[in-house]
Amino acid sequence: MSSPAANIATAISTPTLDSESPALLQSITSHGGYAFTRMATLAAAGDQRAAEAACDMAWEQLHSGPWHSVLPVWRDAYSMACLHVAKFHLSNGEFRDALRSLDMGIIMGGPLLRKDLDSAIEGVLAAKSRHYHNGVADNDKEGHGEAGSRLLVSPQEFDKSEVLRILPIRSLSSKIVGKRSALSLEAFLCEYFLSGSPVIITDCMAHWPARTRWNDMDYLRRIAGDRTVPVEVGKNYLCSEWKQELVTFSEFLERVQSTGCSSKAPTYLAQHQLFDQINDLRKDISIPDYCCAGGGELRSLNAWFGPAGTLTPLHHDPHHNILAQVVGKKYVRLYSAKYSEELYPYSETMLNNSSQVDLDNIDEVEFPKVRDLEFIDCILEEGEMLYIPPKWWHYVRSLTTSFSVSYWWSTDSGSSMVS
Repeated sequence: MSSPAANIATAISTPTLDSESPALLQSITSHGGYAFTRMATLAAAGDQRAAEAACDMAWEQLHSGPWHSVLPVWRDAYSMACLHVAKFHLSNGEFRDALRSLDMGIIMGGPLLRKDLDSAIEGVLAAKSRHYHNGVADNDKEGHGEAGSRLLVSPQEFDKSEVLRILPIRSLSSKIVGKRSALSLEAFLCEYFLSGSPVIITDCMAHWPARTRWNDMDYLRRIAGDRTVPVEVGKNYLCSEWKQELVTFSEFLERVQSTGCSSKAPTYLAQHQLFDQINDLRKDISIPDYCCAGGGELRSLNAWFGPAGTLTPLHHDPHHNILAQVVGKKYVRLYSAKYSEELYPYSETMLNNSSQVDLDNIDEVEFPKVRDLEFIDCILEEGEMLYIPPKWWHYVRSLTTSFSVSYWWSTDSGSSMVS
């Protein structure tokens, strides 16, 4: 049986790093990274401690101030260090640690070495598969639970009266978002896209493997369990106790399963480009034809995954949005863009697409214009897609454990992603 060390040359191939390393190290040195350059050079020569030291140095630079002020060269430096560290973990047969290092390089690193990181992950996964195929016990599976399929969301009776107790005032009492079955692209363009009108589209996701696979806990663990992902902890990003963490996907799944609807600090995998990171999950979905409307360009493909009770406060985005509900149910409330002034957006640049109004506890003295504003809302069911036009304000709450995908596209190449 060949060892991981014997396979390291083929398991982690880094052509971009090999060719760009001299120029990258020179750039790092020119920005004061003399110690990093020395450690990275030693790491490339086979010194594991130097690789770990270089990783720590780059990590400190990433946290030296606001994220937008971090020099791009230090993000690339972090990717470089992560690749070096991953090689040593692989040579020691530490597959989970190798994957964590590479995922950290993807999440926190720069774009220069992204292809090397992606191919390295494929290499580690292949080496792990070969290793355990040859009869070695997979200790990485420890703690992943018993064998057999477990559903993420079990079929259950849906009590609308119970749901109304936790939703914002006046929910589901006025105009409901219209539904269209298997809507043609032409009809979508003419009747909704051009007029900027929301619509729920049904019967267009049945062929997605994700419709069944993503409700299977064991499938999700097998495909992504050892991967590291960023999550949000807390009610929502506008709350003072809100924070971000990096956890394995298996740990995240355990949190989702153990979090009750009344939890004050749910864990939410929100607005993360999970499908760029984990290709096997990307294969389970398709890009809806509707995202081609207006000759548009797909800007971002994001995952939204969490327990019942997770919510996104009232905000708007500058792009077209298809929200595909793969597993579970969500409540969505929408206000037309024409009501922006009445919804009291924050004045701060970073939050000017978010409303100061807490729909779950409206302060009618401070925000008197909100109570009687016209809105439309809906319960978005499994297998349905909701089109949200640009600048439409929306509030979203998970009614069950929920796994959704958002497709953001724009007909203006200058638009930026804000959420």
